[in-house]
Amino acid sequence: MELKDVRFAFHTLGCKVNIYETEVMEQLVTAAGAVLVPFEEQADVYVVNTCSVTNMADRKSRQMLHRAKKTNPEAVVCACGCYAQVADADMLKADGVDIIMGADQKAQIVSIVYGYLNKGLENAVTDVSAAKSFKKMSINGLREHTRADLKVQDGCNQFCSYCIIPYARGRIRSKLKEDVVAEVETLAANGIREFVLTGIHLSSYGRDLQNGDDLIDLIETVHAIPGVRRIRLGSLEPRVVTEEFAKRLSALPKVCPHFHLSLQSGSAHTLKRMNRHYSPEEYRESVRLLRTYFDDPAVTTDVIVGFPGETDGDFEESLAFVEEIGFYEMHVFKYSRRKGTAADRMTDQIREEVKNERSKRMIELTERMSHAYRARMIGRTAEVLTEEKSVINGETYYTGYTKEYVRVCVPESIGGNVIVTGEITEFSDLQTLKMDPAT
Repeated sequence: MELKDVRFAFHTLGCKVNIYETEVMEQLVTAAGAVLVPFEEQADVYVVNTCSVTNMADRKSRQMLHRAKKTNPEAVVCACGCYAQVADADMLKADGVDIIMGADQKAQIVSIVYGYLNKGLENAVTDVSAAKSFKKMSINGLREHTRADLKVQDGCNQFCSYCIIPYARGRIRSKLKEDVVAEVETLAANGIREFVLTGIHLSSYGRDLQNGDDLIDLIETVHAIPGVRRIRLGSLEPRVVTEEFAKRLSALPKVCPHFHLSLQSGSAHTLKRMNRHYSPEEYRESVRLLRTYFDDPAVTTDVIVGFPGETDGDFEESLAFVEEIGFYEMHVFKYSRRKGTAADRMTDQIREEVKNERSKRMIELTERMSHAYRARMIGRTAEVLTEEKSVINGETYYTGYTKEYVRVCVPESIGGNVIVTGEITEFSDLQTLKMDPAT
């Protein structure tokens, strides 16, 4: 089955899982003879890997679909991913979409596009809730990156009251450890230095398997693979951070001390209404364990403001909790209603102007905390993986990230995809620190 010389353009919205799946699709279509072109150029087929985590994500997905059709009205436009999975097919048709491909169909992109071009097949959405096993897919190289986002898990069983993702992604499915190992070995042999283990609900890795493997087992296995220099973890649930987990993790020097622990709210009342399965006290203990076993790790999180029923007192409690924890970075979201979720049916929705004010205050706090964490890095010896050239204050540098995911610049002569150690020094812009590499 060939797509010889068919010009494909891809655009990805959303999470690291989507980024990985786009890499897989690009690899599959080029293996079938297709040619990749930038999304802004004329293409025969435009593929938008959509996101539906918020209303804004839906809107951006539609905008990119419209942009594709406007760029080339004669092109085939394919919507795939979470928004395509949960959106009404008629609505997508109105957006100029020719092919609708669900969240679990991306590995079949060649046959689906080939089918459309030859038979007019247009709707490939399946019932993702019926999926029982991990859809096998892998990548063998990256076109532009030194860090590989590696999907090892799909689906979610949590059903938080605000979240559409379990309906878009189905139940939990884990990639077999031997398949992860084979993929990492290939990528490491092709020069990839850093691996980000990611999933829709990464903490549940292995719960659907019968062999007893869990997330820490997988991390230890990847750590032992020759050529792997760094391991970074995607978003974690605080409950996965037990004493045993933190202790075993700290024994692995390739693991980056950068942990994204999902919070959403520091208010016990709001967490309960969100159907989150932990309390602020349990969250605090998870952070304490990480800071006990790692030296000043970067702890990042997500926070939602303006959730239905969030009182002024709830918000102040959440704000105070966030400040107490002292995050390196936070992603702050205003609550977004998602049709079909429990929170959408709650009657005590918060006015938009209240959400805006709460978001502003939370963002101001995260900016202060992030600045303070970066300032603490000054004078320390750190390790940086260089990634790309950047012009800062009129000078050209290579920029990359420390193991804590702090952006650092080094002299251009160092080059890219190099791990370099040196002392972090102050720079005019604390968003990017400067390193004096060791000689």
